[in-house]
Amino acid sequence: MKKNWKIAVEAIIVGLLVLILTIFNILSPIDYMIRDKVYQIPRGINSNIKIIGIDEKTLDEYGPIQTWSRERYVELINRLNENDDAKPQLIGFDILFSGNVDDGDKELADVCEKSGNVVTVNNLIYDDRMIRDNSGEFIKQVKGIAEPFKELKNATTVGYSNVAQDSDGVVRRIIPQEKTTGLIDAQTGEVVDRDYSMFSKIMYEKYCDINGIEAKKIPTDKTGRSIINYSGKPGDYECISMADILDGRIDSRAFKDSVVLVGAYAPGMQDNFKVPGGGSSQMYGVEIHANIFQSYLENRFAVSGNSIVFAIITALIAIVLHIAFRKLPLWQALIMLIATVGLEGFICVTLNNKGTTYNIVYLPIIAFISFIYSLAIHYIIEKAKKQKVINAFRKYVAPQIVEEISKKGDFTIELGGQNKDIAVLFVDIRGFTTMSEALEPEKVVEILNEYLSLTTKSIFDNSGTLDKFVGDATMAVFNSPFDLPDYEFKAVCAAMDIVKGGEELEKVLFEKYGRSVGFGVGVNCGPAVIGNVGCEFRMDFTAIGDTVNTAARLEANAKKGQVLISDEVYRRLKDRIEVKEVGELALKGKSKGFMVYEVVRVDR
Repeated sequence: MKKNWKIAVEAIIVGLLVLILTIFNILSPIDYMIRDKVYQIPRGINSNIKIIGIDEKTLDEYGPIQTWSRERYVELINRLNENDDAKPQLIGFDILFSGNVDDGDKELADVCEKSGNVVTVNNLIYDDRMIRDNSGEFIKQVKGIAEPFKELKNATTVGYSNVAQDSDGVVRRIIPQEKTTGLIDAQTGEVVDRDYSMFSKIMYEKYCDINGIEAKKIPTDKTGRSIINYSGKPGDYECISMADILDGRIDSRAFKDSVVLVGAYAPGMQDNFKVPGGGSSQMYGVEIHANIFQSYLENRFAVSGNSIVFAIITALIAIVLHIAFRKLPLWQALIMLIATVGLEGFICVTLNNKGTTYNIVYLPIIAFISFIYSLAIHYIIEKAKKQKVINAFRKYVAPQIVEEISKKGDFTIELGGQNKDIAVLFVDIRGFTTMSEALEPEKVVEILNEYLSLTTKSIFDNSGTLDKFVGDATMAVFNSPFDLPDYEFKAVCAAMDIVKGGEELEKVLFEKYGRSVGFGVGVNCGPAVIGNVGCEFRMDFTAIGDTVNTAARLEANAKKGQVLISDEVYRRLKDRIEVKEVGELALKGKSKGFMVYEVVRVDR
């Protein structure tokens, strides 16, 4: 129950993190970067949208643009419109023709008015300060307008060329229409109180008017912005050098029924911007307007959806995920993480393509952190379990074996039974029953613990496994549950250590309690069945079989201070131990006599 409450609290914290991050878009730079990768996938450019670039070639041939006569643009328009049956539908100049330059001004205004298919730009001047509008959103207010010279303004349709940059300097949004109140025109000094439309929007509306189709209104958010779904990357739209057209190297019929955008296409003209998916390359303003115009044609804009609703939904998903991560196996949790991130990405891309965009990054980030946290908790729990197993083994198995096994991380013991050759040692205290009748219970237990500590230490010092205590007797096995080299010899060494240690302990206890006791030890080796025996709710890992029974019989026949071994043990170790032949004994449960030896010395 306590664990479930802890998981529930963790899940609520995870959900609150997703909720807060999503609503306030706290990690907006990361979110922008991911959304650019996921949402802004090039969809293919419209080949009827062409760019005439004032590029380096043009500047090299005609000099800096500020030195040009407006007659240069008159010549361009005339060349594009020289064939009435093969001229562009629209010509849009992303160039601010502010102020009067020379006699070419009137000529430009006249040719634009005569053509009827030219759109020019003005430029909105924004205040550097942010103010809160009626909806509570922070915006920059328009404080002035830079218009084309008066004659051209009257002869063409005009839209502002400003593009909106996000906090990271990337152009992702447009403001299709700006409302200005009580502003003074920077050129004429007139008070301006009207709505202004964006250059690309004006181009689209004029295109619809020419082709007799209804102009669609694009969606905008509370601040009047729309998100651009770019069709191409920098350089994708066909760009023809203005110099090639003016010099007659390009046939004007190549622009038949096209929408032509004329603008800066050289780095030195400072009209290039960072765009989604552009990488290190920047996009010229005229290319951005080409993308916006195509988005108008294809009705592909998006607005930010209701962040609160989306935040609540993703927060609930994050809560469910965290609970699942904490309870499911890691491989299932990993599948859930991948599936959730993939599904969220698919849904968000689909919604974006349908016109509604959402912050995409916060659920995956928090879900990944939640998964890593759950992974760490799983690791800590498993490590604690492992340590618990190690600590349990230390009560039964020699410490050096435990350390070796823990390094390898191999704790697998085959369930059920398996046949294995082992050595078995039984040791019993001689004279214990008589002593227990004569001494107080507390003293009896104290003496018993002293002797059992000795036997346990001797077994562990020789890498044996303590199987069980049965009253004043001890059973130990060697080569079980883990493989142990030279296990027969180590079992005999443990028996001799017990007897030798018993002699020293006997002196101490005789002086202290006036009672003398000792050990009788029996050792046998051979095949036995090792494994878990018992029932479902109570199991014991032990060894059973004739080898075990024989060792017990040997111990029962051993006198105080005596180590008896079987003929099989002697056969395997006869070159390493010194024995005294006891003779053939009739052991209980054996139909035939059994050759037994007493160990006198071992060669270590």
